[in-house]
Amino acid sequence: MSVATAAAASTSAAVDQPLCTLPVLGRDVTVPLVTGGEATYAALDYAASAPALQRVWDDVAAYAPYYGSVHRGAGYLSQLSTDLFENARRTVEEFLGCREGDQVVFTRSTTDSLNLLAAALPADCQVFVFETEHHASLLPWRDARVTYLNAPRTPQQAVATLERALADRTASIQEGHGPALVCVTGASNVTGELWPVQELAAAAHAHGARIVLDAAQLAPHHPVDIAALDVDWVAFSGHKLYAPFGSGVLAGRADWLRAAEPYLAGGGASKAVARRADGGVDVEWHTTAARHEAGSPNVIGAYAIASACKALTEAGFDALVERERELIAKVREGLAAVPEVKVLSLFGDDAPRVGVISFVVQGWNSSHFAAALSAEYGIGVRDGLFCAHPLVRTLLGSDPQEQGACGAPEAAPGTKSLNAIRVSFGAGTPDEHVERFVRAVGELVRDGARWSYRTEDGRCVPDTTA
Repeated sequence: MSVATAAAASTSAAVDQPLCTLPVLGRDVTVPLVTGGEATYAALDYAASAPALQRVWDDVAAYAPYYGSVHRGAGYLSQLSTDLFENARRTVEEFLGCREGDQVVFTRSTTDSLNLLAAALPADCQVFVFETEHHASLLPWRDARVTYLNAPRTPQQAVATLERALADRTASIQEGHGPALVCVTGASNVTGELWPVQELAAAAHAHGARIVLDAAQLAPHHPVDIAALDVDWVAFSGHKLYAPFGSGVLAGRADWLRAAEPYLAGGGASKAVARRADGGVDVEWHTTAARHEAGSPNVIGAYAIASACKALTEAGFDALVERERELIAKVREGLAAVPEVKVLSLFGDDAPRVGVISFVVQGWNSSHFAAALSAEYGIGVRDGLFCAHPLVRTLLGSDPQEQGACGAPEAAPGTKSLNAIRVSFGAGTPDEHVERFVRAVGELVRDGARWSYRTEDGRCVPDTTA
């Protein structure tokens, strides 16, 4: 069977599935419980890494026998792999609504994409970033002049805060300041809240700045259209978009990328290399996306991302979004029924959001609670600061501290939580996983853990030594 035929069969199988729940790998995996027996694993940590779509895995498996070198091989498999790689680029362009002249660069992840853009900033560029960003958006700009903006408490305040900061910059342009870039998330990886991207982009452009959208949490849940949002770049990761690890995208305007030194120097990025008479080397670099894709590219990763883009487009975001709203409502209603639970939010309970919810439980250490969910109920969530330390500490009202001992009442009355618990879900989440989670939270708070736990390498784990 050819790659094209296998992919078509996979597409047909995917379309026959209910449109609001997409088949994912691991949906039938069972895990042992410390209390005895097994449970089907409830993967509720989509914000960290979503399970790969079955459709994506099937497409990759169909391609695997045809694996070959890319771009410079004369053989059939090399040419086939090159076509798949470049067609994947076009699929991503369509998925993101890229404008004429935009480039799609394949990277390793959102983090890699934003570090690539940071390396391509023009001289004396000033970067504006909210302290609420994920570290992937917060940290790459160390070599630029960075203005960190305080956490807003409403979408309107976010726009107003940015406008004031940009107005101050505009007033000092005559002092010889260079260009400016705004970096903002589309959906928070902590609260799930949607940010006013279109309004922030308008504010940036009104003051002569550009804007990059961290869509790592947005793209798996909502359509992302570069032209409609009027952002200059979009970055996202394959492993949050239901594709395997190791691939990402930076898409958008080509001029800064074309003018910058290659992100990595090597084959693929170079168009021509020649020795000089003085013993040095002259290099002509590509001006296309290849300029920043040196080395043998991750063809399977790019193909997997393209497959995920097609699957989400064919399923229809309207149906996916509507079902996710139902899941969000179930979780929020379930947590609201437990007085000891406090859900974290910047913009308030009514703010639109994706399937990412963080919370603390009074009287519980967050690591202990997450460990009990896993060991006693087969539920996988995340606990900690979620690579967004300033935001979580702002929401918790706490200072940087070490995690408390396992089982310690981290959030007892009158104390502040040190960390939080995050539940996240998406297109592959069955209703039963969410219902089990809500039930487990209520039972743990009411009855306590049924097992004893200890701290091991900084993590809370079931104590199996007794």
